[in-house]
Amino acid sequence: MNRRMLFVVLLACIAAGSAWAQSTPKASLLALSKEESTVAIVDPATLKVVAKVPCGPDPHEVIASADGKLAFVSNYGGGKYNTISVIDLVAQKALPAIDLGVLHGAHGLAFAGGKLYFTAEMNKVIGTYDPVTQKVDWILGTGQNRTHMVEVSKDLGTIFTTNVSSATVSIIEKVSFPGGPGGGTRTDWTETVVPVGRGSEGFDISPDGKELWVANAQDGTISIVDIASKKVTETLDANVKGANRLKFTRDGKRVFVASLADGNVTVFDASTRKEMKRIKIGRGAAGILMQPDGARVFVAASPDNYVAVIDLKTLEVIGRIEPGANPDGLAWTVRQ
Repeated sequence: MNRRMLFVVLLACIAAGSAWAQSTPKASLLALSKEESTVAIVDPATLKVVAKVPCGPDPHEVIASADGKLAFVSNYGGGKYNTISVIDLVAQKALPAIDLGVLHGAHGLAFAGGKLYFTAEMNKVIGTYDPVTQKVDWILGTGQNRTHMVEVSKDLGTIFTTNVSSATVSIIEKVSFPGGPGGGTRTDWTETVVPVGRGSEGFDISPDGKELWVANAQDGTISIVDIASKKVTETLDANVKGANRLKFTRDGKRVFVASLADGNVTVFDASTRKEMKRIKIGRGAAGILMQPDGARVFVAASPDNYVAVIDLKTLEVIGRIEPGANPDGLAWTVRQ
């Protein structure tokens, strides 16, 4: 092959590679593969994976920054690891991981007020990481065993966690006291520990902010907590043993509970507290993600290596996504 022909072949290869390369859609679904240690970037219109980006070992949860440019992935390892992976969603590449130092077992993630909130299960704490300063700038102990999942109120004044082995929910509120510098006020946090059921893990806050529903995996029950009184008002005998995730629909009318034990997604009417339907998606159901427009819900069928797509009108499985082996954590991102 002469030089001219070799040059033509090389150009053709480059052109073919460019044709296959796909940029990250403005609105994207992110799906973790625990076994492959990757983050799949999925086009929600086609349900096709446009890129896979390596992340740290044993990824469990994923969340995107408010501007949709970064994703953060907790590297859990049952408490073995002390890192959170950082993914550039635009360049589709891994950035240097967040080193949590003595904090181990990062799991639950939330992004609020420009900061990343995380749990460190082995240390029984929650903390925040500032992407601007690239530092962990706040840590608070819960005193509870296996502080696992975390949510933050819109006003940043309340933090909620589930504590799996303590069978509790923590409601942590920011409060002000007199006696600050110059006679002003000082800010502190108070924690109310609410006993729920055994194996309290997946939970969600109702869209109106009035109730917290938590699935108790060992008991198979759902505890409903009135947030104002910080008390359990009702315990549903829901038969959802093995449940590890629970999510409200965007309109607050229904609640979806995924079970790793039987592979069902159980749908409840949030008003009547009654079961509406059980949707079989595979041998085990894990991470749940509601599409922002309320049209679909995505559920990771971890043992079956796919993510099921459920139509929220018909409550039927209408498609599958294949992000990699043993999928779990899911997130939605919109690039600003």
